[in-house]
Amino acid sequence: MNAPNHPAELAALPPQREVPHTLLAALQNRFGAACSTALVVREQHGRDESPFTHVPPPAAVVFADSTADVADAIRLAAAHRVPVIPFGVGSSLEGHLLAVQGGISLDVGRMNRVLSVNAEDLTVTVQPGVTRKAVNEAVKSEGLFFPIDPGADASIGGMAATRASGTNAVRYGTMRENVLALEVVTAQGEVIRTGTRAKKSSAGYDLTRLMVGSEGTLGVMTEITLKLYPLPEAVSAATCSFPSIEAAVRTTIQIIQMGIPIARCELIDAGTVRMVNAHSKLGLREEPMLLMEFHGSPAGVQEQAELVQEIAGEFGGQAFEWATTPEERTRLWTARHNAYFAAIQSKPGCRAISTDTCVPISRLADCLLDSVAEADASGLPYFLVGHVGDGNFHFGYLIDPDSAEERATAEALNHQLVARALALQGTCTGEHGVGLHKMGFLVDETGEGAVAMMRAIKQALDPHNILNPGKIFSDRTA
Repeated sequence: MNAPNHPAELAALPPQREVPHTLLAALQNRFGAACSTALVVREQHGRDESPFTHVPPPAAVVFADSTADVADAIRLAAAHRVPVIPFGVGSSLEGHLLAVQGGISLDVGRMNRVLSVNAEDLTVTVQPGVTRKAVNEAVKSEGLFFPIDPGADASIGGMAATRASGTNAVRYGTMRENVLALEVVTAQGEVIRTGTRAKKSSAGYDLTRLMVGSEGTLGVMTEITLKLYPLPEAVSAATCSFPSIEAAVRTTIQIIQMGIPIARCELIDAGTVRMVNAHSKLGLREEPMLLMEFHGSPAGVQEQAELVQEIAGEFGGQAFEWATTPEERTRLWTARHNAYFAAIQSKPGCRAISTDTCVPISRLADCLLDSVAEADASGLPYFLVGHVGDGNFHFGYLIDPDSAEERATAEALNHQLVARALALQGTCTGEHGVGLHKMGFLVDETGEGAVAMMRAIKQALDPHNILNPGKIFSDRTA
């Protein structure tokens, strides 16, 4: 197993590339005030929620308003062989947007329009800077919604680039299944389109799937066509407390293996419930908990819930509590989505080193319980949440960013967890992407041959390695 990358190893990456004054002048001539070299703006675009804290900021930030802006910025950068790093809202946990080789940050946040809603076909086309909440606000009057919910109000471009998923994935899938077509600007500044609004196609290579999950290394998305779904007639959420994490996990496995079409099934451990209670002013029982949601007809939702309650009871589940009004459900899910921030606030000044493993549902208990035992033995505070309905869970080890010892302990825990997940035929990243932090695990998961093929694709599409270089895999043969 390769050692994981962490901030101390950034020095091993290729040096930052020089950004010539001629390029900065050309960008400022083309974009005017929309090209900034102010330090505060560059620093904002040179950090994210990852554990990497000492990476120099980009040399400039270009704020794009259109596909033409993106194409022109990339053409100018390509002429000088200078890196371009796409930027959405900056919520990456894996260092995707850091300018590890210098270059230009390309902020697409102003490209935030919903371009068309095709209610009859259950599709919507948006620009990359639109956030998931804005999409749902735009389509709810049609009785539709977009289900992918990673927690943060992330941009659709960032979600597509990292192949995000989140709390609804157990029923509705991930971004991979829900992106139909793209408009993409290539490393040469050419605008191409992949896919159509048709539900399926056998025409040529699947370039849409190639771009979804490419983390900005193969192209910059400027339009994205998404699948929509009818708003369910009835929605009900419930919490259920358990005597142990194992009981909650065994319940989840039984729910999935019985084919109950649960929409969300989230695990929160007792320590994290305490953090959430303190942060969100809730009174949840401070025990391992499943937070669930059911979608369908009133009769269907009731049947699903009764089956789940019966299963939970077999594993000692108790205090089954319902949240049927939109306000109650929103309060519960907001608290769940704020678990990360609740944990950070529980240890002022800390950083979180997050894990993102996913395993086959039948192996979830094996992977999770051993990992909990290791985390408890380490002495590090942590939080634990999981989209356990599809075998995906997250530890967040809370460390003092100035403590080399705590960082090393957290990285060792992550290393052991990934090794366990891969041994169980799982993955090192279920939804966050590789970025910087998981590059050391990619070869272990996919093999040298697969990574060599990825490098060959990167070399063919981006021969001068200007699109978000130094991410996913090293540049040693790119």
